[in-house]
Amino acid sequence: MQPNRPKIRPKPPRRVSEKKPATIKLDRFLYRNATFGFAFFFAFAIWAFWPKYFSHVLDQPNVRFHTHGISMTLWCLMLIGQAYLIRTNRKALHRLVGKFSYLLVPLIIITSVNIVHFRMHQRGLEALRTYFSLALTLNSVIAFAVLYGLAMYYRHQPLIHARYLVSTIFPLFTPITDRLIGAHFKPILPFLPTLEGRPISAVLGFALADLLLLILLVWDWRTNRRLTVFAIALGVVLLYHVSTLTFYRFSFWRAFGVWFYNLPLS
Repeated sequence: MQPNRPKIRPKPPRRVSEKKPATIKLDRFLYRNATFGFAFFFAFAIWAFWPKYFSHVLDQPNVRFHTHGISMTLWCLMLIGQAYLIRTNRKALHRLVGKFSYLLVPLIIITSVNIVHFRMHQRGLEALRTYFSLALTLNSVIAFAVLYGLAMYYRHQPLIHARYLVSTIFPLFTPITDRLIGAHFKPILPFLPTLEGRPISAVLGFALADLLLLILLVWDWRTNRRLTVFAIALGVVLLYHVSTLTFYRFSFWRAFGVWFYNLPLS
């Protein structure tokens, strides 16, 4: 008799699991593409300011336009360069160049305040739009300074630092979008809200900035479970937008405008 052999049961076929589509993490996207994003922003800035500034650099009527234009141009170039240095792993040079921002950002703030003060004296204090423009520019400078300050506070935490630096461009949208809409997209102006009979084109720049920040916030949450940075940035930018659209209606802001107007700043 043959010995009983154990029955060999066939192995069940392996289940082939369906691969979920890979999610691109925001960290990797910023590392690889922040340079191009900043360059894209700068290209739109050149397009917007080409007719009245970049194409007439030598014909500017006042030196304050040069100091402001040069400081903002240097900021855009520094963002592009810093992102490229991180992408190419030149961290020591990145830190060295970053120290230049301690001089550049105060210059941006000073020249921006000087410009808004100068323009207030051109417009006068009678129109509500003067107080709207004051909030539009001055509060954007505050939002920019807050986001830059947060970026520097977290400079030793690269992922947080990078997110706040990316966020610094969002308070700067409306000088670009207002000019591009006025020059190239006039058919949409009648559909915008108005102030003293003139369209408030800034609302489109506000909406674009808020939408992009919201996308970054959701993306960061889905890939990193991080809600802090872009949520704070969106909050800062939203406060700026709401203040611009409402402050001009209140007496406290008009009183501040009169006080600011009388300062010897320009």
